[in-house]
Amino acid sequence: MNTFQAMVLDQVNDQTKLEIKQLSMDDLPQGEVTIRVAYSSVNFKDGLVAIQNQFVETYPLVPGIDLAGTVIESKDEQFKTGDEVIVTSYQLGTGHFGGFSEIARVPAEWVVPLPKGLSLKEAMILGTAGFTAALAVQRLEDNELEPGQGPVLVAGATGGVGSISVNILAKRGYDVVASTGKSNEEAYLKGLGAKQIIKRNEIIDTDQTPMREEKWAGAIDPVGGKTLQYILSTLKYGGSVATCGLTGGVEVSTTVLPYISRGVNWLGIDSVECPMKQRLKVWNRLGDDLKSTMLHADMVNEISLKELPEVLTDILEGKVRGRTLVKL
Repeated sequence: MNTFQAMVLDQVNDQTKLEIKQLSMDDLPQGEVTIRVAYSSVNFKDGLVAIQNQFVETYPLVPGIDLAGTVIESKDEQFKTGDEVIVTSYQLGTGHFGGFSEIARVPAEWVVPLPKGLSLKEAMILGTAGFTAALAVQRLEDNELEPGQGPVLVAGATGGVGSISVNILAKRGYDVVASTGKSNEEAYLKGLGAKQIIKRNEIIDTDQTPMREEKWAGAIDPVGGKTLQYILSTLKYGGSVATCGLTGGVEVSTTVLPYISRGVNWLGIDSVECPMKQRLKVWNRLGDDLKSTMLHADMVNEISLKELPEVLTDILEGKVRGRTLVKL
């Protein structure tokens, strides 16, 4: 393949443009591993990059913070032609050409062998969202969360991280309470395994009360802002919240009271620079005991590169449910 298609974000005279272009192998950045991309996926961060131009380190740029495909050339002995692999995070799709391309070239230290138990398509249904959800579950359990301790809250439950979190937690035996601003998604969330659905405005801190009635044994929070404030004030004694997103804002107002009176834990989840040892462990668990049961259900929508710009806009407006795959 001498030329191939990619979605390219470029800047000319302070104006940015997102369009499909024909690229050649010479257009690709430096890296030891060249991959024929089978699937990428659409994340909230991709919308921030491609539509709002946040996190962009250089132009032109091929966005897409996730990809899965087959190695077509490798200068690193860890990988050989024909190997199926995953690449997520690091500078992929922000400072280095990413997954919205039929061909990608990346540093070998970013590459994860496809875990047993996952296909390339399943790996991208999961993608950064699934990896983040699984990392959050692992961190919660590392901090002594176990089934039977009480309800576990998932905020932003119809999003990518939220949907997969609901499903993984339910599979592991937790009583999941799913919060959403979408009144018509109750059947979807119960299908993922949620025991109870609550409205988004029920878990927003409107008066900066530092401590409320204890409710949650644990929580996964892809939202931040005033939602996180509420969660921190309602965790049970010794409970933990894993924060992994900022769709509700980056500013959080809290006090020391929940931490010193109830011993709660606020756990930060970073999928971008997660060390490879931990990354491999979580990915392997995603193909095994943390594997979602909904990888072929209505959680998944598949699109082409041509349809991508509209979906990138929709995801920023909260109109995307579950996971959207880009088939290359």
